[in-house]
Amino acid sequence: MTMVNIQKVVGAEEQRLLQRLRELVEIESPSEDKAAVDRAGALVAGWVEAMGGKVKRHRQKKFGDVLELRFGPTKSKRGRVLLLGHTDTVWPMGTLAKMPWREAEGKIFGPGVVDMKAGVVMALEALTALNALGVGRPVTLLLNSDEEVGSTVSRPITEKIAQECSAVFVLEPAQGLAYKTARKGIGNYCLKVQGVAAHSGVDFECGHSAVLEMARLVQTVAGFTDLNKGLTVNAGVIAGGTRSNVIAAECMAEVDVRIAKASDAARVERLFRSLKVTDKGCKLTVTGGINRPPMERKPGTVALFRLARKLADEMGFVLDEASTGGGSDGNFTAALGVPTLDGMGAVGAGAHAAHEHVVKAHLVERTTLLAGMIAGAE
Repeated sequence: MTMVNIQKVVGAEEQRLLQRLRELVEIESPSEDKAAVDRAGALVAGWVEAMGGKVKRHRQKKFGDVLELRFGPTKSKRGRVLLLGHTDTVWPMGTLAKMPWREAEGKIFGPGVVDMKAGVVMALEALTALNALGVGRPVTLLLNSDEEVGSTVSRPITEKIAQECSAVFVLEPAQGLAYKTARKGIGNYCLKVQGVAAHSGVDFECGHSAVLEMARLVQTVAGFTDLNKGLTVNAGVIAGGTRSNVIAAECMAEVDVRIAKASDAARVERLFRSLKVTDKGCKLTVTGGINRPPMERKPGTVALFRLARKLADEMGFVLDEASTGGGSDGNFTAALGVPTLDGMGAVGAGAHAAHEHVVKAHLVERTTLLAGMIAGAE
């Protein structure tokens, strides 16, 4: 079996790939709408059953059901490969009315098309092509329902299944044209300051401003940033006070933290927990923490990338690797020590933006490469 053979099989069914992608994109599936996400999941499950795959639903109450889809022999000398994706999107119901599926200038637009409904359809087409070529190995396609809102219910399922596998391929979109071999870890902290309200003209000296105290604290946490270590801290949301003539009794800030190394998590935690107020009339409460570990560039991931680059060479193009400050469910599997390669979905741009799109010309090529990786990974 050669990459040329795989590409011929995948290319012959390009119209099916496009039709399925359109069907899936036109089922809106915002994370917060369980029924909507379940409708998208039911569509995919129907396709999988028609392929002969086994469908297991991990039932959820608040979010959509997590789908565990199994293919290939139950017993094999070859390790199981995990294809990791999600069916939820950031787009609210009704987005299709103003952002419909459309094709223009070689691009396909629509809510969730690149992040990551194309990746889901590509995985199914890759598995179908391998089956047609008589290539079988144990594969699990795990489709989470809450990835865009933190993966709180799906994380333990992801981690349990990943530990049964020899490799994890994450179906998130490519970084430009590159696969991703590293991602930063993510933390979210919430700072709340309780002050003392007073009339700013009559009783100024009796007040203790929560807003002023928060301004000092934001300057302090901004100083935690260490670009040489890939550590960034951003106070992205601040809210407090009631009126300009009232010394603010309350103020809060939401802070985003990104770390490149797992070892930095403890340092960040110490820094946030050591924060103190300058005004003793105020009280500070700190909650949150690092909730997504970094995906570090480890030897197992490097070995997978080298295989991908070799297969890409056979197909006649150069595959680069990249790192990103964003997180995915691949962060969880990599932190367990399971070799994880990310960005194996569609080529495109505009995730979470109105111009979200997939580059149509790369769909067959990248689906072929994914199939080759499934077949070739140790």
